[in-house]
Amino acid sequence: MKKRKIIGTSERPRLSVFASLKNISVQVIDDLTGMTLTSAGTVEKGLVKSGGNVLAARVIGRMIAERAIAKNIKKVVFDRGKFIYHGRIAALAEEARKGGLQF
Repeated sequence: MKKRKIIGTSERPRLSVFASLKNISVQVIDDLTGMTLTSAGTVEKGLVKSGGNVLAARVIGRMIAERAIAKNIKKVVFDRGKFIYHGRIAALAEEARKGGLQF
């Protein structure tokens, strides 16, 4: 069974998450225009020492919430991609919600 594609709009852009073994990154994307509105990731300089753990995911979740709210984005559609909602993905989502994003 195929997973239905999640589409973000300008009112509710898509919060897309990608996690590798060493890093985690997240983007807020408006799919109608094809533009990335804001992003955050553990590959940014001076962020965290180990980018592939739950602590790093929490830092990224808080960071993307702050950056999105600074651009007046409060509601998003959460796109976890191929990843199950557990561990790092769940920690990132929880911190993004604590930071003020609604999904």
